[in-house]
Amino acid sequence: AGILGVDLRPDGGTEIATRSRGTPRIANRLLRRVRDYAEVRADGAITLEVARAGLAVYDVDQLGLDRLDRAVLTALVRTFGGGPVGVSTIAVAVGEEPATVEEVCEPFLVRAGMLARTPRGRVATAAAWRHLQLDPPADAFAEPIPTLFDE
Repeated sequence: AGILGVDLRPDGGTEIATRSRGTPRIANRLLRRVRDYAEVRADGAITLEVARAGLAVYDVDQLGLDRLDRAVLTALVRTFGGGPVGVSTIAVAVGEEPATVEEVCEPFLVRAGMLARTPRGRVATAAAWRHLQLDPPADAFAEPIPTLFDE
């Protein structure tokens, strides 16, 4: 914040850090975006309210999911019933390259407990359904989701 010359309040900084996925590069990118928002729409100071409003403009939710992350989860849940489905199929559904989905979206979605990679394909977890404010089908999680390490 000092390098950018921005008035960053502790609660505003905490909000940005919380949504940065624990990645300094993402935290810096979000800070620059929220700084721009604060200069145009507020008095230049990044408070909790300004940070939340700025992050909402840039479509970053409370967990740090962006538009592409939510598109992947939405396609997996709504189009494919929660999976299992291959990464190439998900990529086509969201209009991205399979490598982008696999290298950019998947690692965080797996860490956040929203997506499971199984031998049969990607599966949305109950947390993903709840994050999208949907109820999982009754039979979706009747048995534990196998992981790559269960074989």
